[in-house]
Amino acid sequence: MNVLITGGAGFIGSHVVEKLLARGERVTVVDDFNDFYDPAVKRRNVAAWAGQVRLVEADIRDGAKLQEACRQETVDAIIHLAARAGVRPSLAQPRLYTEVNVLGTQNLLELARELGVKKFVFASSSSVYGVNQKVPFAESDTIFNPISPYAATKLAGEALCHVYHYVYGLDVVCLRLFTVYGPRQRPDLAIHKFTRAIGEGKPIELFGDGSTRRDYTYVDDVVQGVLAGLDRPLGFEVINLGESQTVTLLELVRLLEQALGKKAEIRWLPNQPGDVPVTFADISKARRLLGYDPQTRIHDGIPRFVEWYRRAQ
Repeated sequence: MNVLITGGAGFIGSHVVEKLLARGERVTVVDDFNDFYDPAVKRRNVAAWAGQVRLVEADIRDGAKLQEACRQETVDAIIHLAARAGVRPSLAQPRLYTEVNVLGTQNLLELARELGVKKFVFASSSSVYGVNQKVPFAESDTIFNPISPYAATKLAGEALCHVYHYVYGLDVVCLRLFTVYGPRQRPDLAIHKFTRAIGEGKPIELFGDGSTRRDYTYVDDVVQGVLAGLDRPLGFEVINLGESQTVTLLELVRLLEQALGKKAEIRWLPNQPGDVPVTFADISKARRLLGYDPQTRIHDGIPRFVEWYRRAQ
């Protein structure tokens, strides 16, 4: 099978690429190496499997370039992970987020239609649930109340995916990812950012009172779900991928302190627009349709992340 994976040089994407290569798949990686964070980080990820994949440096907003790059390829499946990520940055750059996440997804779906691709895996986000009063979050919950441009773009992406399934028969699974962490996590994300600051003796910034709760999901578990979504014919499905447990922000800091052997200096700041009080995945559908079975709880995952962080310095 030849799999085209967008965002393949990034955090989650690079782990998916490794697993695809390990099982003998042919892989085409599309990434634009933008400066949302240091592109050298992605270059290092790519270097680990240089020569084993076909690398296309392209912006997913450029549909013509995507078509040109894949014109000579037989693409069996697309795993679409590329996106402008993050709630707070999307409030500052809503147009950019809409262009990349909505137009880019449209371009990939159109590419799938033109190439006769059989399977499309779309990385959505738990942020589509907004301030959901019902926990844990189930795929059947009403979700038409996003509270950030980022969430709105992921919701739009899911809607576009349904159009291409309904009109063109594309087999699509939209995976709502819940706060993924682990080795190679983006440096702007909380666990990585806090680890670096605590290790260097610098203050960390916590918004609100530390009581917000997140369903932190270890990257190996997410990759398990992505590959199951790739392999199984589903028609059209939206599926949560989380750990189905929550940890408060303060509990997370305490776990990092234990793993690092250092106390955190905390700088308290007001709640931020777009942040939700809790994310909590109901993963019963993932267990039923994907055989999804997350293995790494946060108390084990944080020490593993810190171990990787120390080796990577």
